[in-house]
Amino acid sequence: MQPTALADRAVVTVSGQGAQDFLQALITTDLGQLEDGEAKPGALLTPQGKILFDFLVTRDGEAIRLETGTDQAEALLKRLTMYKLRLPILLSVTSPSAVTIHFAETSGGYRDARFAKAGQTVYRTYGAETETSGIDEHERLRVTSGIAVAGSDYALQDAFPHDVLMDKNGALSFRKGCYVGQEVVSRMQHRGTARKRVVIVTADTALPATGTPLTVKDRPIGALGTVIGRSALAIVRIDKAGQAMASGEAILAGDVPVTLALPAWTGLEFPAEADEASA
Repeated sequence: MQPTALADRAVVTVSGQGAQDFLQALITTDLGQLEDGEAKPGALLTPQGKILFDFLVTRDGEAIRLETGTDQAEALLKRLTMYKLRLPILLSVTSPSAVTIHFAETSGGYRDARFAKAGQTVYRTYGAETETSGIDEHERLRVTSGIAVAGSDYALQDAFPHDVLMDKNGALSFRKGCYVGQEVVSRMQHRGTARKRVVIVTADTALPATGTPLTVKDRPIGALGTVIGRSALAIVRIDKAGQAMASGEAILAGDVPVTLALPAWTGLEFPAEADEASA
């Protein structure tokens, strides 16, 4: 597959003495586990534990780079500036920023840890323009791998990290200590109370548009996110979906019968009983 250029990406750079310590106390990613040449998912949460911003974290020499959507960049910069106070760090934003997706190892590339979890090889390069394909294979692979993103699959400030599998893809740390919203997500983890999860939706015919409800007996259990032909992502109540599947009840996207599957790399299963929480 040919490389794919992303047109809607921005980069917030945090540099200077104490940049890592500053971010370590704020974001969900454990920067102590971030390797050179790796792009790890992460988020800045609300105090209530919901996703305020999502991004990919990479090292750029001594600086730390947060790659996010152009629609989030300025607000993310403003929020980090609010936390910065008098710390000796520098914050800057490049929006838009050239980001290119490669489907094989490439010089100067950062391996996307989300796809690595799913057994796929995806690298990201920053800044340099390269010849790219007009076909966005990245989106197709993202859907079939079960990787959700803000805007396309969920609304910011509406989803918990567990809802979008951040507890499974390396975005959430439960060991590094406190960060914004950490108490809430740790409680969800230890109590096993996450019931909404990303699923891969497939159908025998073309699926309806993003936002179409997924229903069981006319009762909503979720809604379609990114749609590509007969495949899509959705965030659903997996307890309700598991009940429907166990009893043979149809799950519909609009009026289209669909099949739901949890991404295999997560190790999750659909509960069959309403009082079971996800693992």
